[in-house]
Amino acid sequence: MHPHLTVVDHPLVQHKLGLMRDKDTSTAVFRQLLREVSQLLAYEITRELPMTTKPIQTPLQRMDAPHLAGKKLALVSILRAGNGLLDGILELIPHARVGFVGLYRDEQTLKPVQYYVKVPTDLGGRMVIAVDPMLATGNSSVAAVDLLKQAGAKNIRFLCLLAAPEGVARMRDAHPDTPIVTAAIDSHLDGNGYIVPGLGDAGDRMFGTK
Repeated sequence: MHPHLTVVDHPLVQHKLGLMRDKDTSTAVFRQLLREVSQLLAYEITRELPMTTKPIQTPLQRMDAPHLAGKKLALVSILRAGNGLLDGILELIPHARVGFVGLYRDEQTLKPVQYYVKVPTDLGGRMVIAVDPMLATGNSSVAAVDLLKQAGAKNIRFLCLLAAPEGVARMRDAHPDTPIVTAAIDSHLDGNGYIVPGLGDAGDRMFGTK
């Protein structure tokens, strides 16, 4: 497994994930659950954000209050399904900078095809969190992290809803310095590169396109 893999087994995360797996869960409910789970996962992946203090005045006295230090972090959505995680995390961290990496999977080769990249400036001075609901083959995730490193990012984390052992291994081999936070490691990939038991295509279920 990945040397920096965290599986968030909190009961609320697992309950909501179970609801998302159900094929009868509606698009609206699926989207809301994804938003809620993304915030719970964000608590874990931002655990090591640098802190400082700043003087404030409470109603009773002055104090040095905890305060986030350094540059605002950057959230990078791997399109299109990453936007479902992005929206929830932005509610939690509204001042984060936002970027997008457009990749789609060639259904014949299962390899990622890049069609869009737009990321914040000065990634080298920011914690960068790449988000995509599914870590399946790992090809798109590895390609996205490759692009972020080329753009100067040095402190990258990867947040996903579900992962397959194959995808975790692929990320471990390509980017052992990139921690992964996920809600579950499922059994395996099927012949089409889908996570089993999984929850289907996250983008289609989120946007109601299938």
